[in-house]
Amino acid sequence: MKRMKEEGRRKKEEERKKKKKKMEIPLLIVSLIFLYFFSSALSSSVVTYLPGFQGPLPFYLETGYVEVDQDHGGEFFYYFIESENNPTEDPLLLWLTGGPRCSAFSGLVFEIGPLKFVTAEYNGSLPSLVYHPYSWTKVANVIFVDSPLGSGFSYSRKYEGYDANDTIWSEQAYKFLIQWLVEHPQFISNPLYVAGDSYAGKIVPMVAKRILDGIDEGKEPLLNLQGYIIGNPTTGGKVDKNSKIPYAHSMGIISDDFFEMIQKSCSGQAYENPTTSQCQMYLNSFTNPFLSEINEAHILEMYCPECQWKPLSSRASTTSDKRILKENKNILHPPSFPDQNCRCYVYALAYYWANNDTVRTALNVKKETIKEWVRCNHHLPYPKELKSNIKYHFSLLQRGYRALVYSGDHDLVVPFSGTKQWIKSLNSSIVEDWRSWHVGGQVAGYTMTYSNNLTFATVKGAGHTAPEYRPQECLAMIMRWIFGELL
Repeated sequence: MKRMKEEGRRKKEEERKKKKKKMEIPLLIVSLIFLYFFSSALSSSVVTYLPGFQGPLPFYLETGYVEVDQDHGGEFFYYFIESENNPTEDPLLLWLTGGPRCSAFSGLVFEIGPLKFVTAEYNGSLPSLVYHPYSWTKVANVIFVDSPLGSGFSYSRKYEGYDANDTIWSEQAYKFLIQWLVEHPQFISNPLYVAGDSYAGKIVPMVAKRILDGIDEGKEPLLNLQGYIIGNPTTGGKVDKNSKIPYAHSMGIISDDFFEMIQKSCSGQAYENPTTSQCQMYLNSFTNPFLSEINEAHILEMYCPECQWKPLSSRASTTSDKRILKENKNILHPPSFPDQNCRCYVYALAYYWANNDTVRTALNVKKETIKEWVRCNHHLPYPKELKSNIKYHFSLLQRGYRALVYSGDHDLVVPFSGTKQWIKSLNSSIVEDWRSWHVGGQVAGYTMTYSNNLTFATVKGAGHTAPEYRPQECLAMIMRWIFGELL
């Protein structure tokens, strides 16, 4: 009996090896086809240790570059983290961070990645990192890509390469994905989702639509696009700004009388482009004092003016500043350190960590490409030429692709009420009406689903963007949605 069982196991193992070998041949063919049509300059390295993190990394991390602009020598830098569950079958997420031009490192360490900084007083030594247990890499392979060019460690050898807009960003992100898959053909058949938040919420549907166009043209028939994910998303339309004043009113930030006066003078909701001087006057009053004294990213958290990026040249330098500048040649404009109770305190820690030479060596950052890493680079040109991305949502949802749209319900940067409004404009019938969803027996937010495969969810108590404030709840949300379960 024992011999028969061993013989059975041996035959099963042989069959498994034969199947694996059969699978490897198509993958090789696919790789060769991709290489033929999409030649690229890609360099990558596996990272097993990171300065500031004790011991070896408990997950697979790869960093590298993909050329996206041959004419100007432009390359996107990326961080790829394999799923900690089942990388061969779990979805592949292409993660874009907003801004525009905020580094995808923000998504990795502040939102959905498996690392986070220890919030400790900065004393000049390298900030410490620890493992983040609520990472989306629990259920997905994630590529965090610095895009467009000029974000994070992505660079262009010619300055003209830094000219970017919505169309250029989406095209280069698409090119990045195709060329990355050339070198990683084992992920071609994985379910693919394009994901991102804030301003990237405007770009994500554009990239997904570009992938769909490629599939329709027969260029990428093997890409397993399933849908897209956007958090606290910008659309580019009037709805984003027009929702801020009604939201502020609903949250008790402005009075009934003031709200009514704005409504009357601005003809309902012409807040983005006021047509009268009286409307502009009221909008100025809304900005100062009301908006100027609260934290728009989360209206209940403390307001920290130091969170506004102030270069050293615009403030008095201290002995500590001078010492830091002398010790690290990459640091040109060190940020101010706010109170440790301010959420942005860790943003400053990231600045000192990413500009450390040992860190750059560990990440295999190319020398002489980026002089100074900043979390969000707003100094390069970026005309926002697309007025609205709603047509891209229509195109994808009409073809049956899935969409998850989530919002922190205390976000005044992109209020969830505006997001609900543009979702309603898609004119899809409701499959499941407004209800609460739960994590650990507590209400985690509210959700509704539509017949066009779109799921909308608020995250209770979260700001801009939701995973940074409610990581456990957001992991539960993405796990349920990815596996087709009700939130």
